[in-house]
Amino acid sequence: MKQSQKAGLALAAAAVLMLGAVLWEGAGTPDANAGELPAPASGYKVLAPISHGNLTIFPVVAGTTYDTRAFITLDEGLRSGEVVVAESGQVEGLRRGPRARGDSGGGAQVNRLVLLNNSDKPLILLAGEIVTGGKQDRVVGKDRIVPPQSDPIDLSVFCVEPGRWVGASAQFDAKATPMAQPSVRKEAMGDKDQQKVWDEVGRSRSAMASAVEAAPAAPSASGGLTGGRAAADQVTATSSYARAMDAPAAKAQVDAVAAPIEHSYSSLIRELKARNAVGVVVAVNGRLIWADVFASPALLEKYWPKLVRSYAAEAVTTRAAGKAVSVEAAQDFLEQREGTRELSESEPGVFRQSEITGPGYKVFELTSLLPKTGFEVHWAKMAE
Repeated sequence: MKQSQKAGLALAAAAVLMLGAVLWEGAGTPDANAGELPAPASGYKVLAPISHGNLTIFPVVAGTTYDTRAFITLDEGLRSGEVVVAESGQVEGLRRGPRARGDSGGGAQVNRLVLLNNSDKPLILLAGEIVTGGKQDRVVGKDRIVPPQSDPIDLSVFCVEPGRWVGASAQFDAKATPMAQPSVRKEAMGDKDQQKVWDEVGRSRSAMASAVEAAPAAPSASGGLTGGRAAADQVTATSSYARAMDAPAAKAQVDAVAAPIEHSYSSLIRELKARNAVGVVVAVNGRLIWADVFASPALLEKYWPKLVRSYAAEAVTTRAAGKAVSVEAAQDFLEQREGTRELSESEPGVFRQSEITGPGYKVFELTSLLPKTGFEVHWAKMAE
């Protein structure tokens, strides 16, 4: 190749990278130290951040991605009616035959739900997804894969609605499954303690109510007021974490943080797909708190709307002054996945879920063991 041609190609490549950086910076206030790093050995690379207020999100791109079209998400399964979630006492009505898995007795229990996957595709469940309805709203406690045409399985869940234990129907809302904010996900995934989950739900509701009360009282786009005492009372009027965060004033607070980042993501989706964007590293108040990484850009795109709102809720409920986080620090956070202890559980031929404890963090890895897979579908990292 001639020297002039090489120079031309190098210039074109540099122009593409500069365009990407400019577009990302337009999403919010860029980190003063932001800038792309050389590709690391892990194959994951952190890009310049999107920032709004006290929330900073670093996109993560991968050198290798996988075909995840064979999987469905919980939202997709519930919307189509091919996935059914019910109280554990309703398992008999979901059985396929006399040898189907599940417990037929005992009635409903706080930390147990049953799920049936009637679709022809394996179902991905993520820790932190909230199913609303039944006798109480619950949050999924761990990542897992449910095989297609499954018998009823027991779900490990935690209640995120202390106080209610009644329901007109054993069925759960099929419209959507919101994602709990990182501080709530952390208690369910890491400590696996129901009381700590309830305590964190209470803290989050109170913090959201305080943020709402401090905001100016004005009509919100979804009805009600955006701030003031009356609006704060709407947040605290329910014991449901999901309904509290869905109150008009709470939604307005979350929208103010999430919307600019969502809009930036939408405008960049084609470029990010081309660069294999598969996840994010999250910082709130200048502190790195979380990472979510998927096997493909398609999976990230499916989960992105509710993930970004969960990060925004965390930012609203933990307001404080903080310094900027560098790309280098975010890359280091992403790279550190080794630990001093590892626990694994698996369903042979379906999935393996590993929990790795390291110095000041935990990592949760979901690996598909289905035919023609053998790759990590999702992994999350939380700062302790």
